[in-house]
Amino acid sequence: MIVITAPTGQIGGQLLARLLADDESLRVIVRDAARLPAEVRERVEIVEGSHRDPDVVAKAFDGADAVFWLVPPNPRSESPEAAYVDFSRAACEAFTAQGVARVVGVSALGRGTAVAARAGHVTATLALDDLIASTGVAYRALALPSFMDNLLRQVEPIRDHGVFASPVSGDLRAPICSTGDIAAVAAGLLRDGTWSGVEEVPVLGPEDLSHDDMARIMSEVLGRPIRFQRTPDEEFRARLVGSGMSATMAQSLLDMMRAKVAGLDNGVPRTPLSSSPTSFRRWCEDVLRPAVLA
Repeated sequence: MIVITAPTGQIGGQLLARLLADDESLRVIVRDAARLPAEVRERVEIVEGSHRDPDVVAKAFDGADAVFWLVPPNPRSESPEAAYVDFSRAACEAFTAQGVARVVGVSALGRGTAVAARAGHVTATLALDDLIASTGVAYRALALPSFMDNLLRQVEPIRDHGVFASPVSGDLRAPICSTGDIAAVAAGLLRDGTWSGVEEVPVLGPEDLSHDDMARIMSEVLGRPIRFQRTPDEEFRARLVGSGMSATMAQSLLDMMRAKVAGLDNGVPRTPLSSSPTSFRRWCEDVLRPAVLA
């Protein structure tokens, strides 16, 4: 039995589809079962509620061999530690109490870098990895850079104004990966009952790109000029707070972006194992272009 948390999100939804295609025995934790397609509800066990709740995770992990652990975003949290570490404490107790053998979690690059201790969301994510590892469960932390799919949040300015923005310099090259590749790696690990111990599994995409590189590729795929615009730090933070994010979480996101500028994502060598297959150009053709045209 494999348990999937956040099965209606970008990564969890694609992971669920992959494992259903393989006829795996699946259980999902979801706040509202109605958000799952009817054909999915017929094929999985469903535990409704928040995976922060001790009773929910105790029920969901009963008899489970493996768990996919993903903390949902909480932009109004009082702190990143509360959003990631405190959210997961009940689950970590349940891993041990229910005898879960293996956990695959969504994490981040940066462990061992000089800036990891002041990298906002990433610092809290790495602390969560340590908490999970402390339970004694076999654990694979998917060490991830920024996601290509985050650009979907900017479809409107890309379509209407030919621009996308971020608080980093346009010429900074770094790895970037697709959520589809993350789901593929997670599915392989969850199906494999042979691994043990604690390790990071980097998913780096096939190449390092700058935002200027991405603008060029987007222009070619979309057939229109697209440019990158750097957002000043204070404007970035103010926009987040203006959208309803707590000041603490907005600062945490800015700290993460500053850490990326300082090399947070650039410390892991690219190898055949760490390089996932989906190129940014292919992602633009398959995902961004349809979204922009829609």
